[in-house]
Amino acid sequence: MSPARGPAVRRHRQPRPPVTALVAFGAALCLAAGSGVGRAATGPPPPPTARDAPPAATGQPPSGGRPGCAGGCGSAPPAPSGTPTRVRVPRIGVDSPLTVLGLDRDRALVPPADFDVAGWYGDGPAPGDPGPAVLAGHLDSRRGPAVFARLDELRAGDTVEVRRGGQWLPFRVTGSQRTRKDRFPTAAVYGPTPGPELRLITCGGDFDRRRRHYVDNVVVFAVAEPAR
Repeated sequence: MSPARGPAVRRHRQPRPPVTALVAFGAALCLAAGSGVGRAATGPPPPPTARDAPPAATGQPPSGGRPGCAGGCGSAPPAPSGTPTRVRVPRIGVDSPLTVLGLDRDRALVPPADFDVAGWYGDGPAPGDPGPAVLAGHLDSRRGPAVFARLDELRAGDTVEVRRGGQWLPFRVTGSQRTRKDRFPTAAVYGPTPGPELRLITCGGDFDRRRRHYVDNVVVFAVAEPAR
């Protein structure tokens, strides 16, 4: 991302420390001013600690089957498979295709090319599989609000749905967290979970005009609900 020379908000790529100094994808998520999602390294997260625990409990989600019935006795929908293709968040008006996010040769995450489209980190768990699936989206662009502009409005109990394998997988928001990007809660975002969960990430907080990037990350935590 080269610096853009233009009026108002400008995009800027700061010099990055070595990959080993970036603890995870979200650690420097907001390096790009006016883009809402910057580039950052990914890597195996450390195990969760009490200090980094999510803001709400994330217990084992229901299996969808009836007690004593192996495989749900035909009542459970088929296990999701394939690549997630779409995300919907009714409260904040998000209904977006999902692009798969990968890494460049420097092991930096390549953010969505389209500011109005969210992405799924394809080297992590997929939504509906055990573990925390990470979705990321831009906060804004030179034209105005981007796909995750209202992410910080989500509250516990709100619904997030992900399309995968021909079915909509529902998730329930359990809480959210806003932290400085240099204090990103790596273990809470990437640590193992007892069942399928989601992490939705964008930028937030104040815009540092001197350094030309947002100072915070917004992370929303959600757990799987029984498929409808």
